[in-house]
Amino acid sequence: MPVSTGANANINIRVDRDIKNKAQDVFAALGLDMTTAVNIFLRQAIRKNGIPFELIAEQAEVKRTPPRLGYMKGQIKELDGHDWFEPLDDFKEYM
Repeated sequence: MPVSTGANANINIRVDRDIKNKAQDVFAALGLDMTTAVNIFLRQAIRKNGIPFELIAEQAEVKRTPPRLGYMKGQIKELDGHDWFEPLDDFKEYM
């Protein structure tokens, strides 16, 4: 990508201090400063014509109650036509 020969522009943003410090540590480990890292992000956004990484919403943890066994058996029976044993005694008699 060609380097811009235009005048520089400043961007002022507010960021949580802890996030900023952690990001600076990551960028320093890569040999970058914050300005260079932000410029890389902006150039990639232009190149990709969008955010240069996948954005995925975190799903809230879903607490599910296990279905009752009778309900599950009914669904399975409907699916493949099998007869199901109710209590364990019925199963033992079958064997």
